[in-house]
Amino acid sequence: MQSIRHRQRSCSLSSQARMRGFTLVELMVVIVIIGLLATVVMINVMPSQDRAMVEKARADVAVLEQALETYRLDNLSYPSTEQGLQALLNAPSGLTRPERYRQGGYIRRLPEDPWGHAYQYRRPGRSGGFDVYSFGADGADGGDADNADIGNWR
Repeated sequence: MQSIRHRQRSCSLSSQARMRGFTLVELMVVIVIIGLLATVVMINVMPSQDRAMVEKARADVAVLEQALETYRLDNLSYPSTEQGLQALLNAPSGLTRPERYRQGGYIRRLPEDPWGHAYQYRRPGRSGGFDVYSFGADGADGGDADNADIGNWR
């Protein structure tokens, strides 16, 4: 009788010992599954962040474009390339009628593009009176996809 009890006790101890923790293989499987899920999430989230940055740049360009149009209505011409977007903040020297310049400027501050670069301005523009644009993610002229320039030309 004692032998049977001893055997039952040893069987129950060994099954309890097996139930205490996970095996290394089980842990590795869980880690691999978590890694795969994280990869899938990153693949789906990253492109939407890039799209949001492009849309932010387009919105900034539209705001600058509107401020430049208001500047032109008040001052009868767009700022020169040399005067640049700074002309929206402070009256540039050489205005023919400085009294027409709007007190306080045409914009509170010049935004940076979503990649931390200054927006570019040139007059005359490619297909209009002026161009306002961002060099895109790479910060260099030209480029494709995320690195493409984003401007007021359509």
